[in-house]
Amino acid sequence: MRNLSVVTEFILLGIPHTEDLESMLFVLFLGFYIFTLLGNLLILLAIVSSTRLHTPMYFFLCQLSVCDIFFPSVSSPKMLFYLSGNSRVISYAGCASQLFFYHFLGCTECFLYTVMAYDRFVAICYPLRYTVIMSHRACASLAVGTSFLGCIQATFLTALTFQLPYCGANEVDYFFCDIPVMLKLACADTSALEMVGFISVGLMPLSCFLLILTSYSRIVCSILQIHSAEGRRRAFSTCSAHLTAILLFYMPVVLIYLRPTPSPWLDATVQILNNLVTPMLNPLIYSLRNKEVKSSLRKVLHHLGFLPEPL
Repeated sequence: MRNLSVVTEFILLGIPHTEDLESMLFVLFLGFYIFTLLGNLLILLAIVSSTRLHTPMYFFLCQLSVCDIFFPSVSSPKMLFYLSGNSRVISYAGCASQLFFYHFLGCTECFLYTVMAYDRFVAICYPLRYTVIMSHRACASLAVGTSFLGCIQATFLTALTFQLPYCGANEVDYFFCDIPVMLKLACADTSALEMVGFISVGLMPLSCFLLILTSYSRIVCSILQIHSAEGRRRAFSTCSAHLTAILLFYMPVVLIYLRPTPSPWLDATVQILNNLVTPMLNPLIYSLRNKEVKSSLRKVLHHLGFLPEPL
C-alpha cells in the first residue's frame, strides 16, 4: 500500500503548451489586466459623477463594473507573479479561495445579466410603470440577491470540490484552481461529483439564459410596435450592447464547462478570454454606443487632465 501524504499546497503549471513564452504572455496579460481595471474604474467614475446616469440601468452597470474589476483579479495577479519568474506554488487555502471567488463573481455576473435583461424588459414594455417597479428598494434587493445567490452557488461548488481528499499529486495542470482540474487530483472516485457539478454549473447559466431569452423575446415584440424610427433605433441600440455582453459571457461558459470532451489548451485559451478580455471589452461595449456615458466619460477625463477643455 502506497504512503500518500495529504496535500497542503499546489503547483500551478500554467497555460498548457506555452513553454518559453512566459515573458511575452506576461506583457500581454499585464496590458489586458491594466486596461480592464482602468476601463471599469472609468465607467464607475462616469456613472457616479453624473446625476443623469443615476438610474436603475446604470446602477446595475456599476455593479457589473465592480464584478469586472474583481473577477480577473481572482487569477491574474498570481498568474502574472509566476509568469515573471516567481514561484508557482499556491497554498491549499489559496487554491480554495481562488475557486470560491471565481465562481462567486462569475455566478453573480450571470444573475446580474438576468436582472439587467429584466430591467430593459420593464423599461421598454412597461415604460409608464418603470419607476414604480424598479424602485430604489427593488434595485437594492435585486443587487443584493444576485450576490447572495452567487455566494450560495460558489459555496456549494467549493465545498463539493474540497471535501474530497487530496493526497500525492499536487501539480495543477492549469493557470488557476478550477473545478475540472482539481477533481483530477483527488485521490477518490469523482464520477458522481463530476455529474453533480456538471448539472449544477450547467443548470444555473441555462436557467438564467432562458429568462434572458424570455425577456428579450418580449422586448423585440414591443420594439417592433414602436411607431417612431428614432425610438426603435434607441431601443435596439441599448439592447444590442447588453446582448453582445451576454454572448461574450455565456459562450466561454458553454465551451469550458458543458463540452463532453475537454481540451486543456482550448479551455485555457477560452478561460483567458473570459477572465481578462471580456471584462476589458464590457466598458467599450456599454460606452461606445451610449451618448450619455460618452459625455460623462469626457467630463471625467477632462477633470483628470487627460482631455482638453471642450470648446
